Amino acid sequence: MTEFLLLMKQELVVTLLIFLLLFIKLSRKEWNTVRLLNTVHLLLALNLLSGFVGTESGSLFGDMFRTHPLLVLEKNILSLGTLLISLQSHQWLRHHKHVPEFFLLLLSTLLGMFFLLSSNHLLLFYLALELSTIPLAALVNFDLEKRQSSEAAFKMIVSSAFSSGLLLLGISLLYGTTGTMSLSALSGLLTGVPLQLFAFILVLAGFGFKISAVPFHLWTADVYQGAPVAVTSYLSVVSKGAVVFVMVTVLYRAFGQLAAGWYNMLVVLSVATLLIGNLFALRQQNMKRFLAFSSIAQVGFILIGMTGYSTEGSTSVVYFVLVYLFSNLAVFGVVNLISAATGRETVDDYKGLYRTNPLLSWVLALGLFSLAGIPPTAGFFGKFFLLLAGAGVGNYLLIGFAALNMVVALYYYLRIIRAVFMDSNEQPIERVPVAPGARLALAICVGGLLVTGLASGAYHYIYSLIVLHG
Repeated sequence: MTEFLLLMKQELVVTLLIFLLLFIKLSRKEWNTVRLLNTVHLLLALNLLSGFVGTESGSLFGDMFRTHPLLVLEKNILSLGTLLISLQSHQWLRHHKHVPEFFLLLLSTLLGMFFLLSSNHLLLFYLALELSTIPLAALVNFDLEKRQSSEAAFKMIVSSAFSSGLLLLGISLLYGTTGTMSLSALSGLLTGVPLQLFAFILVLAGFGFKISAVPFHLWTADVYQGAPVAVTSYLSVVSKGAVVFVMVTVLYRAFGQLAAGWYNMLVVLSVATLLIGNLFALRQQNMKRFLAFSSIAQVGFILIGMTGYSTEGSTSVVYFVLVYLFSNLAVFGVVNLISAATGRETVDDYKGLYRTNPLLSWVLALGLFSLAGIPPTAGFFGKFFLLLAGAGVGNYLLIGFAALNMVVALYYYLRIIRAVFMDSNEQPIERVPVAPGARLALAICVGGLLVTGLASGAYHYIYSLIVLHG
């Protein structure tokens, strides 16, 4: 029992939080919204802190569930992202009627991601993926009075169902050709026959939908625009980060024998994703659609890091997700606050923002600089390590293409910064109040961008964990 409690500590804590929120929702006593939000923020902080206590390695349920310090770190990154999004969404949620339901759904999808990371069996893997996806569709439709939110939820449900079907068919074919559903045993049984390659393509397509890689990205911009900003930031950072973590594990551990085949597939996906993401980001006027195509372009860099198929490749991907969390949540935090206070979300609305909201403007600029990969922000080092990992296999043409795309990306990120600091606006966004919790979240994002960029400890720590457990 002690081993069970230690190995499933993070999953059990999230499950406990879900039941606490359920009891709060069903209780006769009506909770004040602000008090409830402060309580949830505290519980999410305790959930994050619990991840740093009593880390153990081991397996449960006949080796279907595994955990070790690297997986614990990845879960802590997701918990940190969830806490920051919760703090940033305080202003929006305090005026919402369904706060307990929001966090019930949010924690349910987080629980699914935790099981997804620890799954060593294709059946548990698929069930965890569904648990992490279905509540997200409900969250996308959380602005019940907005037709656009319902439309976005419908598009996400259809896309998720299609991608899940492809993934499940791939899993079925893998089981039929190997006779096992264990991820650790799968690698030794793959021979590269055409049916197994087809099964892998289906699995890769399923992952492609979840991370919005081109050509599986068509749902992304509409869902990002229609969902509430808090849910959009969760989709962009936490949900995508979890699938990227799992994708690296599955490619390197389960499909290592097919590396020669999937390397070429990842190269094609990364080129298409970088090109389409950057070209469409140039044309966007809505901030959420802009960030949607920005996140698609970032996935292109992540795929380049994955092609490295090495310890450095794994390390660069995990490190970049950490950096991406701070960068994207810095930007989304500002967009969230402005949207909740004013409802304004277009690029033109942000013209002259610096004159009325200098603090938010600097946070937004720092986040955009990091996404663009400008030193000394952490985004520069994140992209540098990804490209370095990709260059380890000698594909310098791909690295050159990615470098050119960084120049294109610099243009559209600077377009936002120019609007904020240099352009004038006859009706600028008024001064936006920033609650203490949101201020803390933005400070953590800014501190994370500077510390993870200027201090090398984070990268070396991740590298040491992957050497031992990757």
